[in-house]
Amino acid sequence: MDNNNNWLQQLMMVGLGTTSIVAEKLRQVSDDLVKDGKLNPEQAKAVIDDIAQQLKSEQGNFDVQMQRQMRNMMQDLGVARQSEVDELRGRIDRLERQLRDLENKLWR
Repeated sequence: MDNNNNWLQQLMMVGLGTTSIVAEKLRQVSDDLVKDGKLNPEQAKAVIDDIAQQLKSEQGNFDVQMQRQMRNMMQDLGVARQSEVDELRGRIDRLERQLRDLENKLWR
């Protein structure tokens, strides 16, 4: 499980790095457009803000998709979900209790 967390962290870091590169390139392009007189600084800021908002929205979708993919991958590998493990623990506890009760009845 530790390897899966490490892999997921690395994947998230790649995503953050990519986002940083995109943001930097976007700033460079908007600065160039302002220097060339094709956009005024307010327009450039509005464009950057709009694209940044879209990136944040897509990042949220990416996170949801990554979680879904991880769940599917874990399920394909046969890894039990926490709820399944908890249910099995409860069943084991009940069976152990029943076994103790039967043993106690036999010894009386």
